[in-house]
Amino acid sequence: MNKSTRNAIFYIVTILLCSVMMYFIVMKAEELETAKHVMHVAGENNYFKDFLNSIVHNISHPLAILLAQIVTIIFTARVFGWIFNKIGQPTVIGEIIAGIFLGPSFIGMYFPEFFNDLFPKESLGNLEFISQIGLILFMYVIGMELDLKVLKKNAQDAIVISHASIIIPFTLGLALAGLIYMEFAPEGINFLSFALFIGISMSITAFPVLARIVQERGISKTRLGSIVITCAAADDITAWCLLAAVIAIVKAGSFISSIYVILLALVYVIAMIRFVRPFLKRIADVHSTKATLTKPIIGIFFLVLIISSYLSEIIGIHALFGAFLAGTIMPENLKFRNLFIEKIEDVSLVLLLPLFFVFTGLRTQIGLLDSPHLWKTAGLIILVAVVGKFVGSAIAARFVGQKWKDSLTIGALMNTRGLMELVVLNIGYDLGVLTPEVFAMMVIMALVTTFMTGPALDIINWIFRKQKTEDELVEISNSQKYKILIDFQTPEKGAELLRIANSFVKNQDDNSLVTAIHVMKSIEVQHFNLEEKEKEIFEPIIEVSEELNQDVTTMFKISTDIVHDTVDVAQKGDYDLMLMGVRNSIYSGSLLGNILGFTTKIIDPDILIEQVTGRENMFDHSVFNERTKQLLNKSNIPVGVVLDKNFTKAEKVFLPLFGNKDADLLKYAQRLISNSEAQIIIVDVNGYTKSHSEVKEIIRSIENIAPNHISLSYKQSLDEDFLNQMDLMLISMESWKNLVDSKSIWIANVPTTLIISE
Repeated sequence: MNKSTRNAIFYIVTILLCSVMMYFIVMKAEELETAKHVMHVAGENNYFKDFLNSIVHNISHPLAILLAQIVTIIFTARVFGWIFNKIGQPTVIGEIIAGIFLGPSFIGMYFPEFFNDLFPKESLGNLEFISQIGLILFMYVIGMELDLKVLKKNAQDAIVISHASIIIPFTLGLALAGLIYMEFAPEGINFLSFALFIGISMSITAFPVLARIVQERGISKTRLGSIVITCAAADDITAWCLLAAVIAIVKAGSFISSIYVILLALVYVIAMIRFVRPFLKRIADVHSTKATLTKPIIGIFFLVLIISSYLSEIIGIHALFGAFLAGTIMPENLKFRNLFIEKIEDVSLVLLLPLFFVFTGLRTQIGLLDSPHLWKTAGLIILVAVVGKFVGSAIAARFVGQKWKDSLTIGALMNTRGLMELVVLNIGYDLGVLTPEVFAMMVIMALVTTFMTGPALDIINWIFRKQKTEDELVEISNSQKYKILIDFQTPEKGAELLRIANSFVKNQDDNSLVTAIHVMKSIEVQHFNLEEKEKEIFEPIIEVSEELNQDVTTMFKISTDIVHDTVDVAQKGDYDLMLMGVRNSIYSGSLLGNILGFTTKIIDPDILIEQVTGRENMFDHSVFNERTKQLLNKSNIPVGVVLDKNFTKAEKVFLPLFGNKDADLLKYAQRLISNSEAQIIIVDVNGYTKSHSEVKEIIRSIENIAPNHISLSYKQSLDEDFLNQMDLMLISMESWKNLVDSKSIWIANVPTTLIISE
């Protein structure tokens, strides 16, 4: 008797014996119920009714309501974020709109019963506290992402621009407060508290959103990008210190009494910098890798975060300032910071932060602005915000010597408010400084000023458009070169693709151009470690290029739409061939988890749309993942998909000939002969060349130029020994699909395969 049979018998016997024992125990227990006077309600119809009642009770349980809220919020935030991303706006705008959509301004107005069931008043406390935890983690990440070294590089100009971009809108905000105080300030709130909050609301810049836009616009490595990032960093630090002082004044009730709070806050900040920071640095120096970063060590850093938030809250300057400070004093070791950011960012950005957006949306009652006068006031607030931040920053930048284009660009970027504005507004609302009407106006202002950043930059670029740059002219002059674009997702894959590319251009020297491009999703990278990330990504490719003596141009892009930007580079560069590899299909993970963003592989809604409309097969088991399919669909240059099996060199290459598409690949075979002295074996599977004499002539002409480097054979099947001798298989996309559909045994034994789609 084998092991599996013994296991099966043991399993069945155990189940049967335990079932019998449980039956007798239950039957015996009925006698105990009689002794306890337990009564059973008669009636057959009660069972289903009891079941329904239990379901209703479970649905109304606070935990079930909270989970339903979280699922609804995350799904809605993802959908709106994707929509706004598609129209060129930061994802955060869509997520804020999602919050307003789910709040009383839309769902609450048009579907009040559903709104009250999903967001009952008694549940909002739970939602608020969880969203605050999300904000604390988010501010911790923001503090870690601030590279204080950047401030030293462009400190002189940046500090002038940054502080001008705070003091000018702050002053205008105080003037605005004077105009609207009598009508819109809450009862019992003095003018100083109201004016300070209006002023600080005008002065905020959203550092995270600005950094993403700088990356996506491709200016992060330019002098302008460096200045803008420095300005935003200085702005962030100054604004949060100002905000802490404003909160202290508001809570204390007067400026004089707030001095004690501010002095205590200074002691707390100095202690964090002088004592806690060196302590954390010593820990990081010892535990800077994933292997040594154990749970107790992580616990120490989280404990510092929580204690810092707690102390700043009881001092009177808000827990978020403590979280921000805890992030800024993290050890400067970038790898160590990255490890922490990776651990926190997904949970805070994907799961918890959307809760804050929706909680803000629940507070935002746009319906309160029910008269032309209120909308005029909202327009005035937007005007003051734009003039103060946009114009103020631009004038300051021009004053320190920037060109008009760069000055206006700085102004447009510094005018971005985004999430940081919502944080300030919610603090003001919680302190009772802002009425629901003013809060709604300010939220609209935050949306408008963030939304206008992209269009404003486009208009500025259009106004200051120039003739073709030197780089573009050089590219045009190089148009006769044979150009290959390598699109890779992992460093190892890039190195493999470079070996393939080298086989096509090895002997062409100055008559070829190989470019390796890596396009990264903007949400997957922090602005402060771009250089390190780029170096890490391209290091294996540079090593292989030196080994092969193959010049390679590297291109690193941050994008919100990877497929679009990759295709754009390929087509504008007029490349002759784009090579790409394949990765594991996203279907190997959880579909729901991917949609909601709980895993590292997130399904693009574009793909879901294509699947729903029938353009993609939901159950396609081919080796191509969704990104590869989209690139193949949208590119109008030849694309080669590489299925690598440890490719090193192209000495023996075979080309199975099924039809016209495969015959078109002879030009690639000819390049392999010319550059790698490859031996090309053409296998005519269906006797194609017998009825297409012109193809035979092409093969003969290649043989005349390179005798003994190309041969034609007629075989209907290929044995494993033959395939094992080959280094590379060239095949058209059409023939590859036929092989997959027919479940050909070739697929299991083929060598490295280059599938070309033209």
